[in-house]
Amino acid sequence: MRAAHDQIPLLAELRNRARALGFEAFGVARADARPDLPEKLDIALQRDWHGEMAWMAETAERRGSPEALWPEARSVIVVGMNYGPDSDPIADLKQRSAGNISVYARNRDYHDIIKGKLKELAGLLNRRTGAEVKVFVDTAPVMEKPLGEAAGIGWQGKHTVLVSREHGSWLFLGAIFTAAELPADAPHAESCGSCRRCLDICPTSAFPAPFQLDARRCLSYLNIEHPGPIPLEFRAPMGNRIYGCDDCLAVCPWNKFASATHEMKLRAREELKSPALADLVQLDDAGFRSLFAGSPIKRIGHARFLRNVLIAIGNSGDSALAPLAEARLRDPEPLIRGAAVWAVRRLVTKARADALALAFLPDEGDISVQAEWSAVVQPARAN
Repeated sequence: MRAAHDQIPLLAELRNRARALGFEAFGVARADARPDLPEKLDIALQRDWHGEMAWMAETAERRGSPEALWPEARSVIVVGMNYGPDSDPIADLKQRSAGNISVYARNRDYHDIIKGKLKELAGLLNRRTGAEVKVFVDTAPVMEKPLGEAAGIGWQGKHTVLVSREHGSWLFLGAIFTAAELPADAPHAESCGSCRRCLDICPTSAFPAPFQLDARRCLSYLNIEHPGPIPLEFRAPMGNRIYGCDDCLAVCPWNKFASATHEMKLRAREELKSPALADLVQLDDAGFRSLFAGSPIKRIGHARFLRNVLIAIGNSGDSALAPLAEARLRDPEPLIRGAAVWAVRRLVTKARADALALAFLPDEGDISVQAEWSAVVQPARAN
């Protein structure tokens, strides 16, 4: 195997191929470039910031370093693909009768798009060096963001997301582990300065401090990873966000240098830009699967998605949506029924809510849904 300093022509070839494949960012880090990661991860786990994502604790040892995951790893190539939106996602929050889907999930699942391209790039590396390679796209215990910082393609901002001078906060990351010794790029210096826009805009105060995230308070975690009812304190702040949250990404000043994605499969589908809550709440399981075929949204399932839609309906202030929420009071899924109760009680008069409670409580066998009827809710309309 050639020495690292002899690999410069190869790296130029890899960079060019990566660019042709649609990766706008490319960098190389040593596999042992971030010895601080195990301690940082341990602190977050000890504070339970990972919430119900048990897999983070279960894979902590391997997640802590590339070499722990694969002892043969000597270098890590990190690539980034721009998924920048063509409009400001913050503006979508004002359309209260429409659902707000995170920018990254408005079309095809990025895992599927990136993995094939990453395999092609890794294959080229393998053919040129003979060294074994492994590819990862957010599906294994790999800490791509700090590795991307070590590889010089950006830095982890105060919102913990990788920030690029060229693409702002809108980069999907992929990693190639290799047994080859490649020349490493210089790590990128943190460049947030005194700015704290991402911290201040968070509607649930999910950042205990700059560069730290408590997932248990993060709306993206709550409406994607959290399997049960959304805790009461986070329902009103959720607004019309039915999948993910882009607030802290969207306000980053570095986005002024970003551009809309060039990857057609990542450009937002028109029907997913601001879908009407009235249409979404009527989706059955087959309709849900059809609408979100090939989308990362499909992963959370029909019940969890309808939970989110009903919370958004409760926040809409649109009484015309109340009958559609009432229709879900008879849904066979307790998770959906419970969210429907909350939405209805936000949109109808107290007299109507009391009448519905009398009609449904005698037949309600789920304790969690019974609790929804008695929970304290500030009505959106006067009693």
